[in-house]
Amino acid sequence: MRNRLLAIAAIAGAMAAPIAAQAQSTITTGTTGGSTVVIGEHEGITADQRPAFREYIVRERVPNYTISERVTVGAVLPEAGVTYYDVPQSFGMTPYRYTVVNGQTILVEPRSRRIVQVVD
Repeated sequence: MRNRLLAIAAIAGAMAAPIAAQAQSTITTGTTGGSTVVIGEHEGITADQRPAFREYIVRERVPNYTISERVTVGAVLPEAGVTYYDVPQSFGMTPYRYTVVNGQTILVEPRSRRIVQVVD
């Protein structure tokens, strides 16, 4: 009887492992210079939220900043000349800020000024 209970517990544990792994998923938003930038699943702007987020940016008339470098995930923005804005709570809680650079809306890690997501 005891062996049967152990076998059932082992099977149940093996079946639950993939479910637990899915709950801890992350989204890799890009790579640059060999280093991968990974943000949590609920920290960025999801694909479903992007159209509404773009409409919000247009409605708020966020100014566009122009820089000479390409806008890519992992790039660091200049220290001066760019203003960062809080992401509204209606798009979820995020530690990042947003701005518009070279016509592209981006999420930025505020301390390092590193681009973590380009919102297409």
